[in-house]
Amino acid sequence: MNITSVKAREILSSGAVPSLEVKAMLSDGSMGVASVPFGASAGIHEAFVLLDHDKKRFMGNGMLKAINNINKVIAPKLKGKDAAKQIDIDNLMKKLDGTPNKSRLGANAILGASMAVAKAAAASKKIPLYAYIRKAFGLPIRVWTLPNPMMVVIEGGKHADNSTDLQEYMITPYGRRSARENVRMGIEVYFHIRKVLKSEGYNTNVGNEGAFAPVGLQTNETPLRIILEGIMRSGYKPGKDVGISLDPAVSEIFEEGRYILKKENKKLTSKEMVAYLEGWIKKYPAIVTLEDGLAEDDWEHWPLLNKAMGKRVAIVTDDLTVTNPERLQRAIDTACGNAILIKLNQIGTLSETVETCMLARKHGWITIVSHRGGGETNDTSMVDVAVAVNAAAIKVGPSRGERVCKYNRLMEIEEELGKKATAAGKGFRRIT
Repeated sequence: MNITSVKAREILSSGAVPSLEVKAMLSDGSMGVASVPFGASAGIHEAFVLLDHDKKRFMGNGMLKAINNINKVIAPKLKGKDAAKQIDIDNLMKKLDGTPNKSRLGANAILGASMAVAKAAAASKKIPLYAYIRKAFGLPIRVWTLPNPMMVVIEGGKHADNSTDLQEYMITPYGRRSARENVRMGIEVYFHIRKVLKSEGYNTNVGNEGAFAPVGLQTNETPLRIILEGIMRSGYKPGKDVGISLDPAVSEIFEEGRYILKKENKKLTSKEMVAYLEGWIKKYPAIVTLEDGLAEDDWEHWPLLNKAMGKRVAIVTDDLTVTNPERLQRAIDTACGNAILIKLNQIGTLSETVETCMLARKHGWITIVSHRGGGETNDTSMVDVAVAVNAAAIKVGPSRGERVCKYNRLMEIEEELGKKATAAGKGFRRIT
């Protein structure tokens, strides 16, 4: 299982913006191929995405520098190493980089190599990636539960033009013990939401994540009413069969100490923002998760948000914790939430991603593994990671090829595991 070669190339992501793909080859002929996503809406504390900034290519968004770092710096150091020693591989690359946020080589370069080696090692062992991750990291998890789909169905903020101030409105089907059935339910609701939008005169064009991005919504609350109508038209019960999940992503609207809701001509303090969102939680009992309800550095008020709503819904940290175990530990110590969003490229290695997931699990926090909004690829590794750590959900849009391939992978894994696995079910409680 020794590494014989690691090679990268430039590819296109879902937003027609460059990304990179890495191929790792082992001495027994096994191969692993991985590609790296990135976010249009990204937290300032995420690991560094190395771009070329050459305005003559892709408006400065090329990936040739990161690719050169893989081919010329990382690959020679990985050649001959045992692919089964994932933590050693990742630590070696972190040491090569030598910066706190992987800014020298680029987290995009390091993650691509990290995942390609892991996939090659799984191929060598002739086991699926999710099973390999659990074995390679010695995860103390005895059962297999499959994550619920968390489907972005209406999007605004940075992911759409003239829609809403807030970024994502989602549905979370959990009324069945089969992942396939939960996916089916979500897609049915998605199409009924389309009918509701059309009947009310809104366009049904889709945004970055394959969700509807209707122009001219009256308020930031309007999508909640539309989603509820879509769920009920589908024949399902809100809160029983299908929950609602929210990602306001309010770091994007935080300016000079205030949250700016242009749609409603409001400038809210942190306490007022908490009260604003709490009003929705009380009004819509079907809401089951609230992500990024406050800004990424508003540490003072996150405990207030969690205290106000954490017993009723999952308070999900994303930009606050950025899949970083150190930031997650601080959030745990200060009671900032009870759930974390996991994005592999936020931290830049498979090892650190798994470490963060297991730290969350140790403290009873829920894990939700997510796609990226602006630059997703057809790589489905995030699903295998979610299954390996028994994540409660995968957050992925319901249309566009780079999104639905994740749900197709989830259903494929369910077939592979057969009767060994069940869907995570209602409540997003940690599965032991």
